[in-house]
Amino acid sequence: MTISVKSRIEKPLLRQAEAAVRACLADIPFTKIEKLATERKANDSQPDLEFSASFGKLRKRLVVEAKNSGQPRLARQATSNLRLLRQSNPTIYGIFAAPFITPETGEQLAEQDIGYVDFAGNCRLCFDTVYIRREGRTNRFTEKRDLRTLYSPRAERVLRALFDNPKRSWRVQELASDVMVSLGLVSNVKRLLQDREWLIVDDDGFRLAKPRNLLDEWRQAYELDRSRRKEFFTLDPIPAIEEKIAASCRKSSLRYSLAAFSAAARYAPAVRYQRVFAYIDDADALAKSISLKPVDSGANITLLEPYDAGVYLGTRDVDGMTITAPCQTYLDLAKLPGRGEEAADVLLRDVLEPTW
Repeated sequence: MTISVKSRIEKPLLRQAEAAVRACLADIPFTKIEKLATERKANDSQPDLEFSASFGKLRKRLVVEAKNSGQPRLARQATSNLRLLRQSNPTIYGIFAAPFITPETGEQLAEQDIGYVDFAGNCRLCFDTVYIRREGRTNRFTEKRDLRTLYSPRAERVLRALFDNPKRSWRVQELASDVMVSLGLVSNVKRLLQDREWLIVDDDGFRLAKPRNLLDEWRQAYELDRSRRKEFFTLDPIPAIEEKIAASCRKSSLRYSLAAFSAAARYAPAVRYQRVFAYIDDADALAKSISLKPVDSGANITLLEPYDAGVYLGTRDVDGMTITAPCQTYLDLAKLPGRGEEAADVLLRDVLEPTW
């Protein structure tokens, strides 16, 4: 196996990419490998790694593009170069290598007849009479840092604004001002969404391209328990409780918003529920003002003191009551097992998807 390396790529990344490709090829019978590593000048038309390998009588030239991330946009950039190389030499087989490769990226590469390997040993190579596919290996390189950034409390404010008006185009500065976060944070969120190819970026700004993909990932990352949860009981019927909450908060200028089932029923009347949910800045103050009894079990009121003021973004006023925005309502419901998940699916179908 002969290996050529572009100096502009970080050597640790290339060493891991080389090891991943070698591990993937190691199980093929009658493989002969000759190693000869040389440094080459940076040239965008050259691959990051180049292999000349023989498998019995079959000889193949394998070229590899390596990236620090396996998100679709970066894979598409690599694929473009690999396809150009293949056009210059039909015997070439292109391989994309990255620490972690998303399922969406894997499908995209397979459609382009490009192989891939990740640094945990998951791979798909398919050329001539050779076919190797490994899946399900635990990957310690999973892009947790990106997820922590994209779904941090302040970053979620950016996402809520995008969902509140999904067809609107935003500029970084106006969005940062609108949701009260830094320009740098909005830029980071924009980059992460672009890497996933979930944004449309044009002269007017940027807007959501694949809201369902984003919402699915956000649903998995979202943690309702970040908000402080307090349980109460009252003999009052559900409608009366919600009216008391709204009236008391108006009187005391206490910020609140009906949430989860209490909000969903106002978006989709088919939703049925027996427990009131509301975000409130001071649950104890509200409970005292309307005589709610704290309980450890048997509660019919859940008050949530929000982990971030972003939960109030995009609230609606319905019949004199403030309710959380559709995407916030959806996320909260999705984290309530059973009927909550069912109500979330109704909200997705009847309220969110029609706006996309």
